[in-house]
Amino acid sequence: MNTNVMNYDTVIFDFGGVITSSPFDAFNRLEAERGVPIHSVRKINSTNPHDNAWAKFERSEIDAAGFDELFAEEARAIGVDLKGSEVLACLAGDIRPAMVAMLDTLKAKDFTIGCITNNVPSGKGSGMALDDEKASAIAAIMARFDHIIESSKAGIRKPDPRIYEMMCEALDVQPAQCIYLDDLGINCKPAATLGMAAIKVTGEEQALKDLHELLDMPFGQ
Repeated sequence: MNTNVMNYDTVIFDFGGVITSSPFDAFNRLEAERGVPIHSVRKINSTNPHDNAWAKFERSEIDAAGFDELFAEEARAIGVDLKGSEVLACLAGDIRPAMVAMLDTLKAKDFTIGCITNNVPSGKGSGMALDDEKASAIAAIMARFDHIIESSKAGIRKPDPRIYEMMCEALDVQPAQCIYLDDLGINCKPAATLGMAAIKVTGEEQALKDLHELLDMPFGQ
């Protein structure tokens, strides 16, 4: 028994890279196929991160055509030939069944669950799926959450602290009641600053073990 366990009653999830596999794996495959330096997409995304093509698209300030053009310009600025449309095709990761099962476990134990996702108005549905079958599967997952905030609909994106505050307000909880999971440290930091317990997700098993530990719940339940 963990004697330091807090009484958390709310768990908030990122979607891509947490409930689904990380799109960065698909980005790396694209880079290899195109013969450009590994992590080129990550480098482009981390340059001017609050006002670049990604940021604008995730806030719905530009459309898909605008993203395609602006991303290509940013790629050329670092000597890389990549189109925004090519990168968008990599966004929908594979669903992680064990993470979905954890959502069901939490619901069965009367936890409140939320989802904060930076996404773009591309593909089908919240998970930016490329086909109807996957979009339907993702919609079924999304239906489990008590509240969802999508950057492309809210016009605000992580790591802006306001998006975490919006979730707390919507769920009527205090940050100290919440655990937050995200695969990006830059998105975990503001959650932790607000008072949430933040888990940086590097893999499915690690995320589940860390979550079980914080909840003082034996792993596998």
